[in-house]
Amino acid sequence: MTPSRILPLLLLALGLAACSDPEPETTPPPASAGDASPSVEARETVPAEADPAAAMDALYAAYFEDLLALYPTLATSIGDRRYNDQYPNTLSPAHREKARAMQERYLREARAIGDAGLTGQDRVSYRVFVRAREDALAEMEFPRWLMPINQFRNPANSFARLGSGASSQPFETVEDYENFLGRMAGFPAWADQAVTNMREGMRTGVVQPRILMEKALPQLAAQISDDPEQTMFWRPVAAMPQSFPGADRERLTAAYREAISEQVIPAYRRLHDFVRDEYLPVTRKTVGLYALPQGREWYAQRVREYTTTDLTAAEIHELGLAEVERIHGEMRTVMADVGFEGGLDDFFTFMNTDKQFYFDRKEDLLAGYEALRARVDAGVAPLFSLTPAADYEIRPVEPFREKSAAGGSYQRPSADGTRPGIFFVNTYDLSARPSWAMESLFLHEAVPGHHFQIAINQELDALPSFRRFSFYTAYTEGWALYAESLGKAMGVYEDPYQYFGKLNAELWRAVRLVVDTGIHDKGWSRQEVLDFMYANSAVNEARAIAEAERYMAIPGQALSYKIGQLKIQELRNRAEASMGERFDIRDFHATVLESGALPLDVLETEVERWMEEPATGAAAR
Repeated sequence: MTPSRILPLLLLALGLAACSDPEPETTPPPASAGDASPSVEARETVPAEADPAAAMDALYAAYFEDLLALYPTLATSIGDRRYNDQYPNTLSPAHREKARAMQERYLREARAIGDAGLTGQDRVSYRVFVRAREDALAEMEFPRWLMPINQFRNPANSFARLGSGASSQPFETVEDYENFLGRMAGFPAWADQAVTNMREGMRTGVVQPRILMEKALPQLAAQISDDPEQTMFWRPVAAMPQSFPGADRERLTAAYREAISEQVIPAYRRLHDFVRDEYLPVTRKTVGLYALPQGREWYAQRVREYTTTDLTAAEIHELGLAEVERIHGEMRTVMADVGFEGGLDDFFTFMNTDKQFYFDRKEDLLAGYEALRARVDAGVAPLFSLTPAADYEIRPVEPFREKSAAGGSYQRPSADGTRPGIFFVNTYDLSARPSWAMESLFLHEAVPGHHFQIAINQELDALPSFRRFSFYTAYTEGWALYAESLGKAMGVYEDPYQYFGKLNAELWRAVRLVVDTGIHDKGWSRQEVLDFMYANSAVNEARAIAEAERYMAIPGQALSYKIGQLKIQELRNRAEASMGERFDIRDFHATVLESGALPLDVLETEVERWMEEPATGAAAR
């Protein structure tokens, strides 16, 4: 779910704190000092005589163009094909300095223009833009580049997905195939830079936990083969359109064979062997960020950015404990409704082990999600006036990453409408995929959760591009968790066990507040995290381990779900209380969605404005 590395610089550059896709297409692509990206100092941006709104619009447009040039796979992910042949080494000192210079320059120019005279969405854009630049520069103070891969945020996995023909990289024309040859030529520089950076991390004491890198090794090994035709990168060759001229087919087939054999596989092998032979022996037994140099300060920065609040780790830990207790009370009500005799722990065991809740075949699990589409779609109209034009598909998680992937995730559609969104369902280990979790997961990842919010966000053509394609994790994941609460109003959760699944999903996000802060601030061990999970939720071993290790890999990200959900629910409660009969749920949802992803304090300001001026609210617009 949605969503990045320890947080990829790219996501920060957009002003976002996460993505629901576990291997986001927007993960910073690799780049070298000699990459083809234009200098961020080279663009003309804002005419000095322009009025502030026009000047800022010009600045936003220039920024987004520079961003796409600096991070070509972001352009690919949104359907912009201009840079589809580039895979720059984003880990290199030159690229990192270029990124820093870009953030500093645009922050400086935005402040010089200022927000005097800006109103409405122009003022919102200014606040979000300046804040995002500040966040990006704050994040750059910590050496995330020294730990470039782990089992959950592994750009080498993202590259394999790009090259598989089943992701955002198009393989439709001869030019498309030639473009990816360029990207394969760029990948070795990134892989070698990853090794260089990890060696520096070994010297400075900034290394990953051992358990995470043990899980990353098989992911790297999966891309290594003596036969290029047995790799994911050969799939586009095997599926090459018959319409291509024979000479092109022959030329491209030979070129792919050579590039995979001589460039890609050796790069994966070098990276894999380094991790196995040199890096793994010096990885750490501790699992929290606190154990690294300036680790608690680093985590505090992660908390601020992921939650878009000033809450401390200690405050969030206590909030999590209180939420766990509250949700336990609601679960006991479900136990009474189904006539279960025993304690909460007994009920957890029953829900985790009774065969009625589990599928025997992966195909049946996928079919169950497909069947949910019609039921959920029928419940949309009473709650939503604003819906996306883009469609979505349901697909299983690819085998090479399914062991470490979340139970479900979402990948955005292309902005041009040529590629739908994707709801990825993890079909690995069906004993970890209970049927009672399906309805809440569907609402979270697909409709009306991530698919609605992310697709609508990038369809807001009146907003500047940096807002259309950005995420704030507390908003994005907070919305998706809030969307789970809409199930009864949408005609699902009719089965009390499915409603238990909703409560368990919410409980899981409350548990995250406790264990993420426990890991990275309080110094909890991996086993202490697992013990807390087993004692407080209906989770089996496979999922508990995958989730615990996810929190180790991306500090702070897990906090955003519950913090965001609580804020959105609080805003709805306030609106209902203050507006009375004037409150319209469709209007409220449109108000929350129509400005795209926002920091929570900015969202609060927008909802309060709507509450005070209902005649100009979302319904009227």
